[in-house]
Amino acid sequence: MTQPVAVVTGASSGIGAATARRLAAEGFEVFAAARRLDRLERLAAETGVRPVELDVTDDASVAALAARLPECAVLVNNAGGARGLAPAAETEIEDWRWMYEVNVLGSVRMVQALLPAMLKHGRGHVVNITSVAGHAVYEGGSGYTAAKHAQRALSETLRLELNGKPVRVTEIAPGMVRTEEFSLNRLGGDADRADAVYRGVAEPLVAEDIADCVAFAVTRPPHVDVDLLVVRPLAQAASHKVHREN
Repeated sequence: MTQPVAVVTGASSGIGAATARRLAAEGFEVFAAARRLDRLERLAAETGVRPVELDVTDDASVAALAARLPECAVLVNNAGGARGLAPAAETEIEDWRWMYEVNVLGSVRMVQALLPAMLKHGRGHVVNITSVAGHAVYEGGSGYTAAKHAQRALSETLRLELNGKPVRVTEIAPGMVRTEEFSLNRLGGDADRADAVYRGVAEPLVAEDIADCVAFAVTRPPHVDVDLLVVRPLAQAASHKVHREN
């Protein structure tokens, strides 16, 4: 392949789909990876990306993806999500387990699988999509904030361990992003509660805003590493402080 290869996980919707679309427009050969192959195939028909069925919680699935790649210039660890808003003393352990498996261990699996190809070809960039929840905690978010703090720690540790090697590491930490599924999934499919998260917020971020940040980071000159981008809508000054119009 003459185009640099980019792998985007969680590419069937939201930030992942927007990032796959944007990187394809930037000239990357994009492997759009997720569990829902039917959605990926529709994205492929629209953009020319390569659809790949992937479960980041499954070692064999990750290994199968790695075996398909001749090289990898960019890995965007976007697969993730949140479950529940219960207080820490009442949360479901299975929700914590799922959030760690997808957000944290999924990112680790992908790095372990694709980093050798980056080092072999003398270039690489790991982009971890975390959250402002990885930088501050809030009531009702214990499991998700814990998982995103761990993913943030992974990013910072990789940056140290890869110093001196031709692999960049970037953490992009979005604030409030309105996508079709994040809050809906977190709230067990309750559409009214999911809509209420964004009610009165004039302009929450959208998936394309985060895709724009990814494109900026990965298209900098090779000597430039964007360590961290924290991105919030203007209406959100902090996780707990959001301006809402009447």
